[in-house]
Amino acid sequence: MVGQQKSLVWIGSSKRDLIGLPINVRKFFGHALDFAQRGSQHGAAKVLKGFGGAGVLEVVEDDAGGTYRAVYTVKFQEAVFVLHCFQKKSKSGIATPKEDMDIIRARLKVAEALVKELRDEKANR
Repeated sequence: MVGQQKSLVWIGSSKRDLIGLPINVRKFFGHALDFAQRGSQHGAAKVLKGFGGAGVLEVVEDDAGGTYRAVYTVKFQEAVFVLHCFQKKSKSGIATPKEDMDIIRARLKVAEALVKELRDEKANR
């Protein structure tokens, strides 16, 4: 896949949420997403536990204002889907809060439905 760049698809409010983050965090996440679009993985990207495989990744960045996360999936050949961008507010360890995990799961289902639509359209041409 070298030389071919996947599209970036924003699910739900993920793009608006990213735009609301501090500029240095936005740049860092943008750089990591660029790696994903090019079929590579940024050194800061790690598999997000709870999704049964390497298809859902997260990038974590600290800033004076707190800790921020961007979650995306490279599970589909059609595109890189950005599922969630948020500031981690949980005070209990490094685990992703349940509310955010629920958002990620719901948006992953939306991404799966979009991919199915794309594949069905392609098959019916």
